[in-house]
Amino acid sequence: MIIQLHKNCTAQEHLVLDELLAQNNIKTVEINTQFNHYLVCILKREFDIRHIGNLACVKDVHRVTDGYKLVSRQWKVNPTKIDLGDGVIIQEGDFTLMAGPCSIESEAQVERIVKELVKNDVKIMRGGVYKPRSSPYSFRGLGIDGLKMFHAQCQAHGIKIITEVMQVSQIREMADYVDIFQVGARNTQNFNLLDALGEIDKPVMIKRGISGTIDELLQSAEYIFSAGNEKLMLCERGIRTFESAYRNTFDINAIPILKEKSHLPVIADPSHGIGIRKHVEKITLASLAAGADGAIVEMHYEPEKAFSDGQQNLNFEEFGGLVMKINKLKKITNSFVHSVSY
Repeated sequence: MIIQLHKNCTAQEHLVLDELLAQNNIKTVEINTQFNHYLVCILKREFDIRHIGNLACVKDVHRVTDGYKLVSRQWKVNPTKIDLGDGVIIQEGDFTLMAGPCSIESEAQVERIVKELVKNDVKIMRGGVYKPRSSPYSFRGLGIDGLKMFHAQCQAHGIKIITEVMQVSQIREMADYVDIFQVGARNTQNFNLLDALGEIDKPVMIKRGISGTIDELLQSAEYIFSAGNEKLMLCERGIRTFESAYRNTFDINAIPILKEKSHLPVIADPSHGIGIRKHVEKITLASLAAGADGAIVEMHYEPEKAFSDGQQNLNFEEFGGLVMKINKLKKITNSFVHSVSY
């Protein structure tokens, strides 16, 4: 059960509610976010929620059977919107494209890619400055100085930034230069990191774990929401299976299932999902048709010379073609995909 409280709830009104819950042996966890005040209640037996709904301090009350309460669509029918400012909104009924290199390599690289994004009216640039690599000898990013340069270039052209944070100690120094924090697949169950990201007022995109289930992804989002941050997105990026013909098994099924289970925006990552450049376009378009609210795609002017993941980076010509096809498909899919009742 989720109880949503009025913002002007008095101490006396709260006490009346607390006493009623205690009388019925209902344990509660109090949650304060940047938008609302909630009580998440664990019910051990049937309880008539009408006893609570009429109390002065209660704005609304919902019965939620999912283990993940706050990110569940059971209580919040209207989908969450992520407003990044300057008219950039990630929301259901649209398809927001985020694009850029796997790694931020140099100022010249960022300048060239920003120009390509502006040309194609793409408002969010991805790029890693802290890179989790399988080999300790691979390029691992430019760090905070690279992020500051990345931010300055993007800010000058009205481009928002999404980049990965790998540990709690990085959050504060990165916060002023990031529009969306990305939690990578390897950190999806780094609960200390999730808790810390719940304490900041910045959007967070959580990627599905390398071998993670859908429910585990939703529980990871619940960690952040319950720590105080409602600005969340879920990302399907493919999972590790027995198949070796491509990088990961991109779970297209996960998109409508996540949309059904949660009110949070769902973003597709076709670059990591298949890991083969010539097929990234197809998986992106399939994600749009499946109901995704956006995609995060890797692109580089010379993929063969990229410092990391060049095999899955689109070149500029391929990226321009993808944008054109997305715009065409959006006109078709908007008439029926987002009219589906989840």
